[in-house]
Amino acid sequence: MARDLHPSERPVAVFDSGVGGLTVLHELLVALPHEDFLYLGDTARFPYGDRTVEELERFSLEIGELLLAHRAKLLVVACNTATAAALPALQRRMMETTLGVDVLAVVRPEAAGAVAATRNGRIGLLATPATVRSRAYEHAVGQVDPYVDLTSVPCPDLAPIIQSGFPFDEEVVATVKEYCAPLRDAEVDTVILGCTHYPLLRPLLQRHLGRGVAIVTSGEALARQVEHALSSRGLQNPKTAEGDYRFLTTGDPEEFRALGTRFLQMPLGDVAHVELHGGVTA
Repeated sequence: MARDLHPSERPVAVFDSGVGGLTVLHELLVALPHEDFLYLGDTARFPYGDRTVEELERFSLEIGELLLAHRAKLLVVACNTATAAALPALQRRMMETTLGVDVLAVVRPEAAGAVAATRNGRIGLLATPATVRSRAYEHAVGQVDPYVDLTSVPCPDLAPIIQSGFPFDEEVVATVKEYCAPLRDAEVDTVILGCTHYPLLRPLLQRHLGRGVAIVTSGEALARQVEHALSSRGLQNPKTAEGDYRFLTTGDPEEFRALGTRFLQMPLGDVAHVELHGGVTA
C-alpha cells in the first residue's frame, strides 16, 4: 500500500485551457524549486475564449475535482478566462474539502502590477472575448485604483494562433498590429496580457505597442502569491531535493508535449491523457 502523503508533500496543481498556462508554471518552477507540480491542459475543449459563463464554471469545477483526486494541496488557475468566469464558485467548492484547498488565480496579480507600473494612469488590456465581457480586469483594476482608465481589446484570434504553433507570417503580424492599434490610440503606457498564451508573442506585441509601454504578465506575481499561501498554511514541501512536475491533458499527449516544450522552456517528459465526463462529485 502506498504511503499516505502528508499535506505538505502533495503537489501544487495548475490548470489552463491549453498550454498557455505553462508560462505560469515556468515561473512557479523557478520560484518554488522544491515543490512538486501537476499541470492539466484542457486541450480537448480549447479555446475557452468564446464559451459561456455556465460552461466555464462547469469545466473549472470538473477540473478542480479531478486535481483534488490527485491530492493537490493548492490549486492555481492559470487561465484568465476561467478565472474571470468561475473563480468564486471554484474557491467555494475547494474550501469545502477536508483539507480546505486554497485557489489562487491570474487577473488580480496582473491588475495590481499594472496599477503599480503605470505613470499616466492609462492601462490597456489584451484578452479573450469572454474575459473582456466578464469585466473582471475592470473590477480588479478599479479596486486597486478607481482613477485609472482601462482600455480593453478582445482578441478572438490570438490564443488559437499561438496554440496552433503560431508561424510568424504576415497575417499574424497584421493581427497583432490591429489589436494594438486601439491601445496606441488611447496612449496607454502599460498593457496587461490577459491570457497566459500571449507572453509568447511579447516581442511582437512590444514592437507594435512601443518600447516605452510596460507589459504586465501574471507569472511572477502569481508565483509570489503561491509561495506566501504555502508558507502561511505550513504547506511548504520539506524536501531539499528538486521537485517533480507532471502533465495531464484532455487532448492528444503528443501534440501537448510538442507545443508545450516551447511554452515551458524546459523538458516536459511524460504526458498522460485524462477524460472529463462532465460530472462533479459531492
